[in-house]
Amino acid sequence: MVLNSIEKLLEKYNSAETTLKEEEQLRAYFESDNVAPHLEHYRPLFQYFSIAQQEQYTKDVPLKPKRTLMYQWISVAAVTVLMLGFAVPQFFGPTAEEKRQQEEALLVYNQTMEAFKLVSLGMNEGKQQLNSLAMVSDNLNQGIEEASRLSEFSKTTNKIFKNK
Repeated sequence: MVLNSIEKLLEKYNSAETTLKEEEQLRAYFESDNVAPHLEHYRPLFQYFSIAQQEQYTKDVPLKPKRTLMYQWISVAAVTVLMLGFAVPQFFGPTAEEKRQQEEALLVYNQTMEAFKLVSLGMNEGKQQLNSLAMVSDNLNQGIEEASRLSEFSKTTNKIFKNK
């Protein structure tokens, strides 16, 4: 009975579904002297966990980090450069020449958009004309097919009437 429960716990352990209490039961079983022979290969694993749990780190950990004076000044300089980069354009703002260039660029942009609208209208009109031409072509092809059928019909009719 105990062996069956240990085997079930091992299956759960291998599937990573055991609780801490179940793992403690497994550890106690494998530390005992009456381990089943077919489960002996698990013993070193659980012995390792027991030994690793007792290990301790004995080296002193320094609590005060070492900071050099140079790194502190580099951070101060970086913050200063960033603040100047954000503040200077806001204080001085765009000059009259820059404002004139922006207005001129906006005017050119608007004119270009109007030209594109005109080109688009012309292309749409051309597309409509091409659609009309395609429709005429389709109707003409359909008429030619109907005429060839009529020709066949008349040939067959002539044969029938001549034979009688």
